[in-house]
Amino acid sequence: MRQLQILSPDGKSRTITLEGERISLGRSSVTELCFPDDSGLSRQHLCFEYDGEDAWALLDLGSKNGTLLNGVKITERSPLKPGDRITAGHLILIFDGQTSKLSKPVVVFDPNADVDIPLGPQTVITNLEGVIKSESTHGDSQSIGSSHMSALIRAGNELAGHRPLPELFRFILDLSISAVKADRGVLMTLEDGDLIVRANKGEGFRISSTVRDKVLNTGASVLVRDTSIDDAFKERRSIVEQHIRTLIAVPLQTRDQIIGIIYVDSPSLMREFTVDDLNLLTVMANVAAIRIEHTRLAEIEQAKQLLARDLEQAAEIQQGILPAGAPELKGLDLAGFNAPCRTVGGDYYDFFPYPPSRVAMALGDVSGKGMPASLLMMGLQARMQVLIDEPKDLAFVMTRLNRITSANCPSNRFISLFFCILDGESEELAFCNAGHNPPLIIRKDGMVELVKGGGPVLGILPSIEYLEYKTGLAEGDTLVIYSDGVTEATDPTGEEYETDRLGEVVSKHRDKPAAEIVKEVNKALAEFTAGRPQGDDITLIVARRVAA
Repeated sequence: MRQLQILSPDGKSRTITLEGERISLGRSSVTELCFPDDSGLSRQHLCFEYDGEDAWALLDLGSKNGTLLNGVKITERSPLKPGDRITAGHLILIFDGQTSKLSKPVVVFDPNADVDIPLGPQTVITNLEGVIKSESTHGDSQSIGSSHMSALIRAGNELAGHRPLPELFRFILDLSISAVKADRGVLMTLEDGDLIVRANKGEGFRISSTVRDKVLNTGASVLVRDTSIDDAFKERRSIVEQHIRTLIAVPLQTRDQIIGIIYVDSPSLMREFTVDDLNLLTVMANVAAIRIEHTRLAEIEQAKQLLARDLEQAAEIQQGILPAGAPELKGLDLAGFNAPCRTVGGDYYDFFPYPPSRVAMALGDVSGKGMPASLLMMGLQARMQVLIDEPKDLAFVMTRLNRITSANCPSNRFISLFFCILDGESEELAFCNAGHNPPLIIRKDGMVELVKGGGPVLGILPSIEYLEYKTGLAEGDTLVIYSDGVTEATDPTGEEYETDRLGEVVSKHRDKPAAEIVKEVNKALAEFTAGRPQGDDITLIVARRVAA
C-alpha cells in the first residue's frame, strides 16, 4: 500500500493510505480529499489514479493555479515514484516518502577547532555601526560614500517593513530626496500607460518629455549636473522659469518591467548632483520598485482572500435556501441534488409539499455563472415562495412570475424554469415549461420519453401568456428534471453527455430509490468527464411513483 503525507500551511501533517482506483483532491465536497478553505485550490484540482501493481499516477484536473511535481508544473498524466513532492494550492503532498540518511553531514561545527581569530592584516572584522561611523575617520570623498552607504542601509531596513501603498510611496520619495539632498521631488507610477502622481514634495513640476521617455522606454537613469551649461536644457523656458540647476530622473524598475519614475531636482549649485548620487538613487529606486510590487501583490492577495471568504459565506446562504431534503409523501419517492461549478451558482430547485400526496416541484437555471447568477437565482426563489401557495392554475403562476422577472431582470439575463405538480394518488402530472430542458419520463418498462410542451424563457417577453400541460406518471414510472449542466457536461474530447446517456443511466437503475438514482447519475457523469472541470452547475430532481 502506498501512502500520502499531506502538509498544510498551519504546520499540521496527516498521512493517508491510497486505496481504490481514483482519489481526487480539491475544494469541492465531492472530492475524496476536500480542503474547502484553501483558496489556492480549484474545486476539483487533481487526482491520483491507480496504475496497477502498487503504482500510482498524478493528473491535474485543469486547475486554475496548476499542480507542481518536484517543482515542475505538470501538463499530462505523470507516474509517481517514492519521495515525489507535489504542490497544490497551499498544500504540500509527499508520495510514499521515506526518510533517507546522508552518508556524511553537509556541515559540521567542530568544538575542537575553536581558536581565537587573529586580528592580522588579512582579516577584517566590522559591523553595520562600524561601517556607518567610518565616515568620521575619512576624508570628504570617503564621507560622501559612507553617507550613501548609510542611506542604502536605511532604505533596506525601512523598506523591509510593512506599509500600506500610499504611505510607502511617500516614504520612498522622502528617502530619495534625503539621500541625494534634493530640494523637491515627485514619485509617479505607470497605470494603463499613464503616469500617476503618487507622492510629491513641491509642486509645479515641468519635466522634460525627453527625460521622461528616456527613463521609461530604455530604463536609463538621467543626471543633469548643471542645466545652465547643458545645451539640451539651457534654452528650455520651463527649466529657466523654475530655476532648476541640477536634476535626476530614475526608473522604478523591477526585474522585468518599469512601473514608474522618481524625479528630484534642486535650484542650487551649492552641491550639484553627482554620478554617485545617480548610482545611489538608481539602486534605491530598484529596491523600492520591488517593495512596491510585493506590497501590491500582498494587497491583491488579501483582497482575493476577502472575496473568497465572502463567496464562501454567500455559498452557505445560498445552500441554506435550497431544500435540506426531499419531503416524504404518500405514493411518491423524491430526491434532489445541486452542485455549483463555482463557489456560488445560478441553478435553483425546490419542493413544495401539499399533504397528503401532492407536491409542486421547480427547477430553474439563470443564464451566466457566479455571483450575478446567484443573486438572480435567490430573487427567483423568493418570488416562487410568494406565488406557490397551492396553485390551481400553473399557467397563471408562470405568467405572473415572468412579468415580475422581466421588470427586474437585466437585459442580458434570462431564466429557464420547469414547474410542475405531481399527485401521488393519481397519474396526473401538470406542468409549465419556460424554455427549460424537457424533462424525462422513464416508464416502468424502461422506455424513455421527453416531456414536451412549453413557452419562452422568463425575463425576455413580459406580455407572454404561458400554457399549462398535462401528462401521466403511472406507478413504477420515474420523472427526471435536470439542468443543462448535466447534458452539456463534456468528456476530454469535448463530446457532450446529452439526454440519451442520462436516459440510459436512469432506465438502468429505475427500480432503485430516487436518492440512489441521483448518485448513479453523478457517478456516470464523473466517469464520462474523466476529471474534466465542471463547466456548469449540475442540478437534478428525481421523482418516482411508488405503491402507496
